[in-house]
Amino acid sequence: MTDISSDAKPASANSTVSSSPESGFRVIRQYGAMNGLGLWTLYKREIGRFLKVWMQTVFAPVVTTLLFMTVFKLAFGDRGRLTGDFDGLNYNDFLAPGLIIMAILQNAFQNTSSSLVQAKFNSTHVDFLMPPLSPLELTAGFLGGAITRGVIVAVISGIGIQLSGLADLSVVHVWPIIWFSLTAAIILGALGAMGGIWADKFDHLSAVTNFVIVPLTFLSGTFYDIKVMKEPFLTLAHLDPFFYMIDGFRYGFIGVANSSVVTGVIVTGVLSVLSTAAVWWMFRTGYKLKA
Repeated sequence: MTDISSDAKPASANSTVSSSPESGFRVIRQYGAMNGLGLWTLYKREIGRFLKVWMQTVFAPVVTTLLFMTVFKLAFGDRGRLTGDFDGLNYNDFLAPGLIIMAILQNAFQNTSSSLVQAKFNSTHVDFLMPPLSPLELTAGFLGGAITRGVIVAVISGIGIQLSGLADLSVVHVWPIIWFSLTAAIILGALGAMGGIWADKFDHLSAVTNFVIVPLTFLSGTFYDIKVMKEPFLTLAHLDPFFYMIDGFRYGFIGVANSSVVTGVIVTGVLSVLSTAAVWWMFRTGYKLKA
Protein backbone atom coordinates (compact mmCIF):
# COMPACT_ATOMS: atom_id res chain seq x y z
CA MET A 1 0.00 0.00 0.00
CA THR A 2 1.30 3.44 -0.91
CA ASP A 3 1.37 5.85 2.04
CA ILE A 4 1.50 9.15 0.19
CA SER A 5 0.22 10.00 -3.27
CA SER A 6 2.83 10.88 -5.83
CA ASP A 7 1.55 14.43 -6.25
CA ALA A 8 1.06 15.17 -2.53
CA LYS A 9 3.07 17.98 -1.03
CA PRO A 10 5.18 17.57 2.11
CA ALA A 11 3.44 18.39 5.35
CA SER A 12 4.18 21.84 6.72
CA ALA A 13 3.62 23.60 10.01
CA ASN A 14 0.18 24.68 8.80
CA SER A 15 -1.04 21.30 7.56
CA THR A 16 -2.12 17.97 8.99
CA VAL A 17 -2.07 14.46 7.54
CA SER A 18 -5.18 12.27 7.52
CA SER A 19 -6.02 8.93 5.90
CA SER A 20 -8.69 8.17 3.33
CA PRO A 21 -10.17 4.69 3.98
CA GLU A 22 -11.61 4.40 0.46
CA SER A 23 -8.37 4.95 -1.45
CA GLY A 24 -5.82 3.99 1.16
CA PHE A 25 -3.87 7.15 0.40
CA ARG A 26 -2.88 9.64 3.07
CA VAL A 27 -4.38 13.05 2.29
CA ILE A 28 -2.54 16.16 3.37
CA ARG A 29 -4.80 18.89 4.68
CA GLN A 30 -3.71 22.35 3.60
CA TYR A 31 -4.77 25.44 5.57
CA GLY A 32 -3.65 28.10 3.16
CA ALA A 33 -2.55 31.54 4.28
CA MET A 34 -4.69 31.45 7.44
CA ASN A 35 -6.06 28.67 9.60
CA GLY A 36 -9.55 30.10 9.87
CA LEU A 37 -10.99 27.12 11.73
CA GLY A 38 -8.20 27.16 14.30
CA LEU A 39 -8.50 30.91 14.82
CA TRP A 40 -12.26 30.66 15.27
CA THR A 41 -11.82 27.80 17.74
CA LEU A 42 -9.31 29.79 19.81
CA TYR A 43 -11.62 32.81 19.78
CA LYS A 44 -14.57 30.66 20.93
CA ARG A 45 -12.37 29.22 23.67
CA GLU A 46 -11.60 32.72 24.96
CA ILE A 47 -15.26 33.76 24.80
CA GLY A 48 -16.46 30.59 26.49
CA ARG A 49 -13.82 30.92 29.19
CA PHE A 50 -15.12 34.25 30.52
CA LEU A 51 -18.80 33.59 29.81
CA LYS A 52 -18.61 30.42 31.91
CA VAL A 53 -18.03 32.63 34.96
CA TRP A 54 -20.10 35.58 33.73
CA MET A 55 -21.07 36.60 37.26
CA GLN A 56 -17.43 37.43 37.91
CA THR A 57 -16.32 38.62 34.46
CA VAL A 58 -19.38 40.52 33.20
CA PHE A 59 -21.92 41.11 35.95
CA ALA A 60 -19.44 42.25 38.62
CA PRO A 61 -17.77 44.97 36.45
CA VAL A 62 -21.17 46.27 35.37
CA VAL A 63 -22.29 46.51 39.01
CA THR A 64 -19.06 48.31 39.91
CA THR A 65 -19.61 50.89 37.16
CA LEU A 66 -23.21 51.48 38.22
CA LEU A 67 -22.14 51.81 41.85
CA PHE A 68 -19.58 54.46 40.90
CA MET A 69 -22.27 56.39 39.06
CA THR A 70 -24.73 56.02 41.95
CA VAL A 71 -22.23 57.24 44.54
CA PHE A 72 -21.31 60.33 42.53
CA LYS A 73 -24.97 60.99 41.76
CA LEU A 74 -25.85 60.86 45.46
CA ALA A 75 -22.81 62.91 46.45
CA PHE A 76 -23.16 65.72 43.92
CA GLY A 77 -26.63 65.36 42.46
CA ASP A 78 -26.78 67.99 39.71
CA ARG A 79 -24.43 70.31 41.61
CA GLY A 80 -21.20 69.02 40.09
CA ARG A 81 -19.40 72.03 38.63
CA LEU A 82 -17.21 71.69 35.56
CA THR A 83 -14.88 74.38 34.28
CA GLY A 84 -12.79 75.08 31.21
CA ASP A 85 -13.66 73.08 28.11
CA PHE A 86 -16.57 71.37 29.86
CA ASP A 87 -18.10 74.46 31.46
CA GLY A 88 -21.89 74.19 31.62
CA LEU A 89 -22.05 70.42 31.11
CA ASN A 90 -23.75 68.14 33.61
CA TYR A 91 -21.11 66.33 35.67
CA ASN A 92 -22.86 62.96 35.50
CA ASP A 93 -23.01 63.17 31.71
CA PHE A 94 -19.28 63.94 31.76
CA LEU A 95 -18.47 61.09 34.16
CA ALA A 96 -20.44 58.25 32.58
CA PRO A 97 -18.37 57.83 29.36
CA GLY A 98 -15.16 57.84 31.40
CA LEU A 99 -16.42 55.05 33.64
CA ILE A 100 -17.59 53.02 30.65
CA ILE A 101 -14.26 53.10 28.85
CA MET A 102 -12.48 52.47 32.15
CA ALA A 103 -14.47 49.24 32.31
CA ILE A 104 -13.29 48.41 28.78
CA LEU A 105 -9.66 49.00 29.75
CA GLN A 106 -9.75 46.92 32.90
CA ASN A 107 -11.71 44.00 31.47
CA ALA A 108 -9.67 43.75 28.27
CA PHE A 109 -6.51 43.61 30.35
CA GLN A 110 -7.90 41.06 32.78
CA ASN A 111 -9.17 38.76 30.04
CA THR A 112 -5.87 38.12 28.26
CA SER A 113 -3.68 38.31 31.36
CA SER A 114 -5.73 35.83 33.38
CA SER A 115 -6.14 33.47 30.43
CA LEU A 116 -2.42 33.25 29.69
CA VAL A 117 -1.12 33.22 33.24
CA GLN A 118 -3.55 30.45 34.22
CA ALA A 119 -2.61 28.46 31.13
CA LYS A 120 1.07 28.74 32.07
CA PHE A 121 0.55 27.74 35.68
CA ASN A 122 -1.72 24.82 34.75
CA SER A 123 0.62 23.77 31.90
CA THR A 124 -2.27 23.92 29.46
CA HIS A 125 -0.64 26.52 27.21
CA VAL A 126 0.41 23.64 24.94
CA ASP A 127 -3.27 23.44 23.96
CA PHE A 128 -2.84 26.53 21.81
CA LEU A 129 0.89 26.15 21.01
CA MET A 130 0.69 22.65 19.51
CA PRO A 131 -2.13 23.20 16.95
CA PRO A 132 -1.17 24.68 13.56
CA LEU A 133 -1.75 28.28 14.59
CA SER A 134 0.64 31.00 13.52
CA PRO A 135 1.82 33.72 15.94
CA LEU A 136 -0.48 36.19 14.18
CA GLU A 137 -3.47 33.88 14.60
CA LEU A 138 -2.68 33.38 18.28
CA THR A 139 -2.45 37.15 18.71
CA ALA A 140 -5.74 37.73 16.90
CA GLY A 141 -7.55 35.03 18.89
CA PHE A 142 -6.52 36.33 22.31
CA LEU A 143 -7.06 39.98 21.44
CA GLY A 144 -10.44 39.13 19.91
CA GLY A 145 -11.54 37.66 23.23
CA ALA A 146 -10.33 40.76 25.10
CA ILE A 147 -12.17 43.11 22.73
CA THR A 148 -15.38 41.09 23.02
CA ARG A 149 -15.35 41.05 26.82
CA GLY A 150 -14.58 44.77 27.05
CA VAL A 151 -17.31 45.72 24.58
CA ILE A 152 -19.92 43.47 26.25
CA VAL A 153 -19.25 45.03 29.66
CA ALA A 154 -19.31 48.53 28.15
CA VAL A 155 -22.59 48.04 26.29
CA ILE A 156 -24.38 46.56 29.31
CA SER A 157 -23.00 49.31 31.57
CA GLY A 158 -24.12 52.00 29.13
CA ILE A 159 -27.62 50.55 28.88
CA GLY A 160 -27.83 50.32 32.67
CA ILE A 161 -26.72 53.94 33.14
CA GLN A 162 -29.14 55.21 30.52
CA LEU A 163 -32.17 53.22 31.70
CA SER A 164 -31.55 54.05 35.36
CA GLY A 165 -31.41 57.77 34.61
CA LEU A 166 -27.98 58.16 36.21
CA ALA A 167 -26.75 60.08 33.16
CA ASP A 168 -27.73 61.02 29.63
CA LEU A 169 -25.65 59.04 27.14
CA SER A 170 -26.85 60.79 23.99
CA VAL A 171 -24.46 60.13 21.12
CA VAL A 172 -22.99 63.16 19.32
CA HIS A 173 -20.37 61.41 17.16
CA VAL A 174 -20.43 57.65 16.52
CA TRP A 175 -16.96 57.15 15.04
CA PRO A 176 -14.94 58.23 18.10
CA ILE A 177 -16.94 55.82 20.27
CA ILE A 178 -16.16 52.93 17.93
CA TRP A 179 -12.53 53.90 17.30
CA PHE A 180 -11.47 54.59 20.87
CA SER A 181 -13.35 51.65 22.38
CA LEU A 182 -11.71 49.23 19.92
CA THR A 183 -8.21 50.68 20.16
CA ALA A 184 -8.45 50.84 23.96
CA ALA A 185 -9.47 47.18 24.08
CA ILE A 186 -6.67 46.21 21.68
CA ILE A 187 -3.98 48.10 23.61
CA LEU A 188 -5.05 46.83 27.04
CA GLY A 189 -5.67 43.34 25.71
CA ALA A 190 -2.14 43.34 24.29
CA LEU A 191 -0.71 44.66 27.58
CA GLY A 192 -2.59 41.93 29.40
CA ALA A 193 -1.19 39.30 27.03
CA MET A 194 2.35 40.60 27.54
CA GLY A 195 1.83 40.66 31.29
CA GLY A 196 0.39 37.15 31.31
CA ILE A 197 3.30 35.76 29.29
CA TRP A 198 5.91 37.63 31.34
CA ALA A 199 4.50 36.94 34.82
CA ASP A 200 6.02 34.03 36.73
CA LYS A 201 3.40 34.21 39.47
CA PHE A 202 0.14 35.99 40.22
CA ASP A 203 1.94 38.57 42.35
CA HIS A 204 3.77 39.85 39.27
CA LEU A 205 0.51 40.30 37.43
CA SER A 206 -1.09 42.03 40.42
CA ALA A 207 1.84 44.44 40.56
CA VAL A 208 1.26 45.45 36.93
CA THR A 209 -2.44 45.97 37.61
CA ASN A 210 -2.06 47.89 40.88
CA PHE A 211 0.97 50.03 40.04
CA VAL A 212 0.55 50.63 36.29
CA ILE A 213 -2.96 50.04 34.95
CA VAL A 214 -5.06 51.42 37.82
CA PRO A 215 -3.00 54.62 38.41
CA LEU A 216 -2.84 55.45 34.70
CA THR A 217 -6.59 54.90 34.43
CA PHE A 218 -7.61 56.98 37.45
CA LEU A 219 -5.16 59.83 36.72
CA SER A 220 -6.17 60.25 33.09
CA GLY A 221 -9.21 62.49 33.47
CA THR A 222 -11.88 59.90 34.17
CA PHE A 223 -13.35 61.89 37.07
CA TYR A 224 -12.23 65.45 36.29
CA ASP A 225 -11.06 67.94 33.71
CA ILE A 226 -7.26 67.51 33.60
CA LYS A 227 -6.80 71.25 33.09
CA VAL A 228 -7.41 71.76 36.80
CA MET A 229 -4.04 70.10 37.38
CA LYS A 230 -0.90 72.16 37.94
CA GLU A 231 2.41 71.72 36.18
CA PRO A 232 4.24 69.40 35.82
CA PHE A 233 1.26 67.08 36.37
CA LEU A 234 -0.69 68.61 33.49
CA THR A 235 2.13 67.79 31.08
CA LEU A 236 2.46 64.31 32.54
CA ALA A 237 -1.27 63.78 32.04
CA HIS A 238 -0.85 64.53 28.33
CA LEU A 239 1.85 61.86 28.20
CA ASP A 240 -0.58 59.29 29.60
CA PRO A 241 -1.98 57.28 26.67
CA PHE A 242 -5.05 56.40 28.71
CA PHE A 243 -5.98 60.08 28.70
CA TYR A 244 -6.40 60.08 24.90
CA MET A 245 -8.55 56.95 25.00
CA ILE A 246 -10.87 58.38 27.65
CA ASP A 247 -10.95 61.89 26.19
CA GLY A 248 -11.69 60.67 22.67
CA PHE A 249 -14.36 58.21 23.82
CA ARG A 250 -16.04 60.93 25.90
CA TYR A 251 -15.96 63.27 22.89
CA GLY A 252 -18.26 60.87 21.05
CA PHE A 253 -20.96 61.40 23.70
CA ILE A 254 -20.65 65.06 24.71
CA GLY A 255 -18.95 66.56 21.64
CA VAL A 256 -16.21 68.27 23.71
CA ALA A 257 -12.62 67.14 24.26
CA ASN A 258 -9.69 68.24 26.41
CA SER A 259 -7.22 67.73 23.58
CA SER A 260 -7.06 67.27 19.82
CA VAL A 261 -9.12 64.25 18.82
CA VAL A 262 -6.86 63.78 15.79
CA THR A 263 -3.87 63.50 18.12
CA GLY A 264 -5.77 60.92 20.13
CA VAL A 265 -6.54 58.91 17.00
CA ILE A 266 -2.87 58.90 16.00
CA VAL A 267 -1.61 58.01 19.49
CA THR A 268 -4.07 55.16 20.00
CA GLY A 269 -3.60 53.88 16.46
CA VAL A 270 0.19 53.75 16.79
CA LEU A 271 -0.01 52.13 20.23
CA SER A 272 -2.45 49.52 18.90
CA VAL A 273 -0.02 48.51 16.17
CA LEU A 274 3.04 48.50 18.45
CA SER A 275 1.39 46.56 21.27
CA THR A 276 -0.06 44.00 18.84
CA ALA A 277 3.37 43.59 17.24
CA ALA A 278 4.92 43.03 20.67
CA VAL A 279 2.45 40.22 21.45
CA TRP A 280 3.10 38.69 18.01
CA TRP A 281 6.85 38.76 18.72
CA MET A 282 6.36 37.01 22.07
CA PHE A 283 4.35 34.23 20.47
CA ARG A 284 6.78 33.96 17.57
CA THR A 285 9.85 33.63 19.78
CA GLY A 286 8.07 31.55 22.42
CA TYR A 287 9.17 33.93 25.16
CA LYS A 288 8.54 32.20 28.51
CA LEU A 289 6.18 29.82 26.70
CA LYS A 290 8.55 27.36 25.03
CA ALA A 291 11.61 25.67 26.46
